[in-house]
Amino acid sequence: MCNFYGYQVSLASYIRLQKIEKQLGTLLALSELKILYNGFEYGKAPVLRKTTSTDFELELMHWEFIPSWIRTMEDVKNARKQGIPWLNASSEKLLESKMFREATLKRRCLVPASHFFEWRSFKPASAKKEIKYPYCIADRKAEYFFMAGIWNPFTDKETGEAFNCFAIVTTAANPIMQQIHNNKKRMPLILPEPYAWQWLMEDLNETEIKEIISIKIESIALKAHTISKDFKTSLQPLAKYEYEELPSINL
Repeated sequence: MCNFYGYQVSLASYIRLQKIEKQLGTLLALSELKILYNGFEYGKAPVLRKTTSTDFELELMHWEFIPSWIRTMEDVKNARKQGIPWLNASSEKLLESKMFREATLKRRCLVPASHFFEWRSFKPASAKKEIKYPYCIADRKAEYFFMAGIWNPFTDKETGEAFNCFAIVTTAANPIMQQIHNNKKRMPLILPEPYAWQWLMEDLNETEIKEIISIKIESIALKAHTISKDFKTSLQPLAKYEYEELPSINL
């Protein structure tokens, strides 16, 4: 699962993939680069999308992968009410699912992030049931990383409104994320730069796609700390917050 993530950069920052750079200042000035993206707000977020065989662009896309058989935004809203999640795409289902297969073969993208958020379940001795404790997870060395994504074009058949939408690809948790996201044990598919380039820019066959989605980022590459339970409304959502009753994880 990955329903909350963010990007923390300066006005002069760039996204660099291989030797191609894209400036982020314009998006930051428009307040489109956020320290916290809440998937359940169904807003827009920046993704890298291939434009030619040698170049890509940063595009603001709607975060929610709307299937090709959905006719209108009213249908989308009805699906949300039924609790149907379209924010993520399970790596194990990418090539098997009617919903994801075409996008996996033809419309792959990258979602840049400097951190993401997940919850750890733990039952303190004084509690009657498990309590969820939020964590912020980031790359131990790099300012940002790339999460694999897929995207789809959508047109409302009644209003004519058209836009591109995306989902973040998730995978089975590595050892550190098994401790944090200890119920569902999932995490975003984070791709090292060479594989990120292949995912975005190259024409891949099914075997090559399967090889890339089998990649597991090592636990040692990530760092994590607990944050306040009200981080979604906090002015400092990344600030460390200690819970005395919560045992440490093995970093």
